[in-house]
Amino acid sequence: MLYVSNQLTIAASDLTWRFSPSGGPGGQHANKAYTRADVVFSIQTASSLTDKQRQTLLSKYGEEMYVSVDETRSQYRNKELAMQRLADKIRQAFETPKKRQPTKPSRGAVRRRLTAKKQRSEKKANRRKPVVD
Repeated sequence: MLYVSNQLTIAASDLTWRFSPSGGPGGQHANKAYTRADVVFSIQTASSLTDKQRQTLLSKYGEEMYVSVDETRSQYRNKELAMQRLADKIRQAFETPKKRQPTKPSRGAVRRRLTAKKQRSEKKANRRKPVVD
C-alpha cells in the first residue's frame, strides 16, 4: 500500500515495478546488481482512485506516472524513495495553488522612482551641447 493522504491510499496492485542495473561507475556491484527502481502508476486503470481524483491526475500527468530512482546501492532503499516521490507527485496534483494577491507600489516608492528618473534626465540633459540662438 502507498499512503498518499487521509483520503487516498493506492493499492500495491496498481503499481508496476521494474528493476535494472544502475548506470555509471561502480565496478562489479553496479554492473550486476539490479538496484535502479522504476515504478509506473497507471492512472487510467487504478482501482484506488475515485472519478474526481482520476480526472485531476489525468489532467496533470496524463495516463501514467513514472518515477525512477537509482541514488543508493540498495534496491530496497531505492524502492522506498520511489514510493515517497510518487506519493509527493500525487499530493502536489491535489494541492490548490495559492491565490495571488495583486499589489501596487506605495505612494512613497512611486515618488522616489519619479524623482530619481527626473534627476537622471537632468544629468543627461546637462551633458548635451548648449543650443546657440
